[in-house]
Amino acid sequence: MLLAACAGSGAAWADEVLASVSSPDRAISVEVQLGAGGKLAYAIQRRGKPLIAPSRLGFVLANAPQLDNGFTLDKQSVSEHDDTWEQPWGERRYVRNHYKELRLELVQKELQNRRMALVFRVFDDGVGFRYEIPDQPQLKETRIADELTEFVVAPPATAWWQQAGETAALEYATHKSPLSEVGMANTPMTIRTQDGTHIAFHEAALVDYASMWLRKVEGQKLRAHLTPSATGAPVVRQGAFTTPWRTMQIADSAGGLYMSDLVLNLNEPNKLGDVSWVHPSKFVGVWWEMHLEKSSWGSGAKHGATTANTRRYIDFAAKNGFRGVLVEGWNLGWDGNWSGSGSSFSFTESYPDFDLPGLSAYAIGKGVRLIGHHETGGNVARYEKQMDAGYQLYAKVGVDSIKSGYVTDAGTALFAGPDGSTHFAYTDSQEGSRHYLKAVTEAARYKLAIDTHEPIKDTGLRRTYPNWVSREGARGMEYNAWGNPINSVDHEVNLIFTRMLSGPMDYTPGILSLEGVKGKPINSTQAKQLASFVVIYSPIVMAADLIENYEKYPGPFKFIKDVPTDWSDTRVINGAMGEYATIARKDRRSDDWYIGSVTDGAARTLPLPLTFLDPGKRYTAEIYRDGDQADYRTSHRFDIVIEKQEVTAKTTLQLKLAPGGGQAIRLTPTK
Repeated sequence: MLLAACAGSGAAWADEVLASVSSPDRAISVEVQLGAGGKLAYAIQRRGKPLIAPSRLGFVLANAPQLDNGFTLDKQSVSEHDDTWEQPWGERRYVRNHYKELRLELVQKELQNRRMALVFRVFDDGVGFRYEIPDQPQLKETRIADELTEFVVAPPATAWWQQAGETAALEYATHKSPLSEVGMANTPMTIRTQDGTHIAFHEAALVDYASMWLRKVEGQKLRAHLTPSATGAPVVRQGAFTTPWRTMQIADSAGGLYMSDLVLNLNEPNKLGDVSWVHPSKFVGVWWEMHLEKSSWGSGAKHGATTANTRRYIDFAAKNGFRGVLVEGWNLGWDGNWSGSGSSFSFTESYPDFDLPGLSAYAIGKGVRLIGHHETGGNVARYEKQMDAGYQLYAKVGVDSIKSGYVTDAGTALFAGPDGSTHFAYTDSQEGSRHYLKAVTEAARYKLAIDTHEPIKDTGLRRTYPNWVSREGARGMEYNAWGNPINSVDHEVNLIFTRMLSGPMDYTPGILSLEGVKGKPINSTQAKQLASFVVIYSPIVMAADLIENYEKYPGPFKFIKDVPTDWSDTRVINGAMGEYATIARKDRRSDDWYIGSVTDGAARTLPLPLTFLDPGKRYTAEIYRDGDQADYRTSHRFDIVIEKQEVTAKTTLQLKLAPGGGQAIRLTPTK
């Protein structure tokens, strides 16, 4: 029984268990408890040991008494669900969705029988729960001032986390600290308990609701903190609604967290129908040169988005098998101070030196597609007025995917109110969640795929809307261009077991020059750049370096040309928080496997058993590894060895990773 005092809260819960449910394999169990005064709590055990101590549930409302006490149980039910569904694209083709569900119908009798439901879904690899508010005359409008949901971690734990509510939104470096020292954190936040259990806290199906941050209360008690609103309560809903799922992925290892599909499974199935018009692929573009200050987004002598320069990239893409060419800075509005303003952007008018229809036709004639770009400068109000026209234009000229951007400080995006006036707010507020989803669903009407930068965090909505193909939502490669500061040497391994648990990331890897602006070196070897195409997943991937650098290094560039972006299977071979990771993925369109392995600043030798290969088959392993002298801190970071050897499922390779290094492998069945 999980009836201990609520750890660190100072409140003891009564000996009344309303209901309980266990995972299909019975390793995880959840109890919902009723404390003094009819207060609600839940607790979680794993393998008979407390994992989440009794943790409070409920809401503070701005327009009615609290939804947190005086509850009695009306009815409960337990059910089991087990099916397998197919992803149109993804880390694996087929996803099993197996859980037990506990549903509790609760009543506040002293408040005119006001009702609320709690739903828990317990998987073998974690727990998700949400609140459901029915349509009822006692609460026609719900204004949520505060969510009281707690996560009280029972055993001592270490956290890998990123601050929330600060200027740079989702683009902070990952911190490692005792869980008791966490401040206000974004999710996913990953912890490792003293006995090695890993938990990733996040949310699923964030729709028409404020994003959840996690606030440390005391000790190891975390509490949900809803992104503030500029106009009143953080969440305002009419009639019946459900909250996003509050999720805890649970595993014995960091790799086990990455293998979990819990967040995806808590989202609704595909609502778009046939999405064969969404094309996982790689692209190049007019982008990195701007970050290096070789060209500019704005007009003038250094303008990068010219017809001539774009043709050069189209020709390069066609020659080397890239489907797309991204062009930023093509449209009017980039001159002057656009960041955090966006007041001059047009999404239909090109600069005079950029021929959008002509270039798109030229690209299509070569088997290439232009990738559209809509930078808003955080001016959501202006963008929504032009969004439909911008989508129509792209659909008309044959552009079928768009990278969108919202460059502004947190809390300073500009939204329109009901009366047409504008106000500033967070992009991950309830208003923000409405806008981002509107952008995706409206794009689907024109068969356009969306890659969102400066996004609201991923909560698995790609299952429901598969044209939401990727997003940024963390420090990308561009920080290595700016050099103030560059990404730390453990940045990629931190991303894999924190940010990547939420979904695809447009990281823009493949910088073979290994340098940013003014030649400042980045914390990587060439082999690590190649491995990043495998370990950091996105169905659309930009090979971000300059054309001349790919032509300078044809050996490693071959792997970038070969590696696909859509997979039938994914396996985490090994990994440790903030240290290293090895991931194998099988191409959806062939029998080839690709492997990426990356490390932090420490040199490592890791075993790679190839037991995932088909038994009885021989494969050619094309290996791109750090050379004996490779080291991210020296000029030897360019030391790379490319070699081949024959392997089978019985082979165990030894991955020798240099400091800041990596290894990439292509495994092809031998004919």
